[in-house]
Amino acid sequence: MRAARMHEVGQPMRIDLVERPAARSTDVVVEVKACGMVPNLGNVLANWPRWCPHLPQPRLPAIFGLDPAGVVSEVGDCVIGIRPGDRVYVNPARSCSTCYYCLAGNRQNCSYFTFNGYFGFQPESQVLFDMYPQGGFCEYMAAPHYAIARIPDEISFYEAARLGYVCTGYSALKKCGPLTGQSVLINGISGTLGIGTALCAIGMGATRILGTARNRKLLEQVRKLAPERIEVFSTESGSVAEWVKGRTGGKGADFMVDTLGAMASLEAFIDAMRGLRRGGKLVNIGGTAGEVPIHTKWLMDEQIHIMGSVWFSTAEACEVIEMARTKLVDLSVFQHSVAKLDDINDAISGVGSGGSGFRNYVIVP
Repeated sequence: MRAARMHEVGQPMRIDLVERPAARSTDVVVEVKACGMVPNLGNVLANWPRWCPHLPQPRLPAIFGLDPAGVVSEVGDCVIGIRPGDRVYVNPARSCSTCYYCLAGNRQNCSYFTFNGYFGFQPESQVLFDMYPQGGFCEYMAAPHYAIARIPDEISFYEAARLGYVCTGYSALKKCGPLTGQSVLINGISGTLGIGTALCAIGMGATRILGTARNRKLLEQVRKLAPERIEVFSTESGSVAEWVKGRTGGKGADFMVDTLGAMASLEAFIDAMRGLRRGGKLVNIGGTAGEVPIHTKWLMDEQIHIMGSVWFSTAEACEVIEMARTKLVDLSVFQHSVAKLDDINDAISGVGSGGSGFRNYVIVP
């Protein structure tokens, strides 16, 4: 089969002929129809070993591609309930399947937890890269049965290739607790993660969604997703915390999900955090990095909860897929930019140029 592989950090990918995977006992082989492309992929591929040496990437040459969707072509002889011809999304989350956390359904806490087709979280991740060497930038990929989520005909492969970022926001919002009648501050709402989180907050019943970003034009586009519930604020206009307190009668937001990108300032994170109400919860799913000074007495006195949330479970992907099927989560708002596998290097160079979380970058074989 044909696959785009990176042979050297910072160098263009090559289209290689590699062995097509076969389905082992509990594995599924998927014919890839579309794979989402991370907006910051070019920078990640060129700089990741320097930026995050503690988060290993697979040994080169490697097939990347984080968010694949396609059709099942083959299943292992120990796979039950998944059949050739099924339309599916492939969750790139990989784990050992035998530790306590995997058995409890919390694969993200497994010491082997790995993003297939992207990067790992500890040295053990290479074990899973070796077991599942195909990311989504190829024609066929093998995946464990626990990573497979069926998608209905109502959801296109292009839309399914965006599920990674939508479901990440959904998982974060679930950690907040029930949203009905509550206020949610989404810091960085116009970005790739921010739009997905906003769509899920709408579907999950958040009464007031407070969104922040820089670009006023994009903010207005976000507001129109649910104008009776979404209020927006440009960070170029002043303090987020002051604005949030002003919109909530001085109390602050019930919950905050930070979706800021890797290049955002920590000052923006800290400012928004101060917009939480007493007893509020902050869930971080963004890419900002660095040490954040936190006044521990404020943390205690205000009973603030701060947590990180990495990716999502396949069960949560199934929940979002059902919400999308019934239009509680409206995936039709995305504008798809589609490129062929042969043009992947040009696509990587141009990804993110739209500057909007509404843009969905997709590679097709």
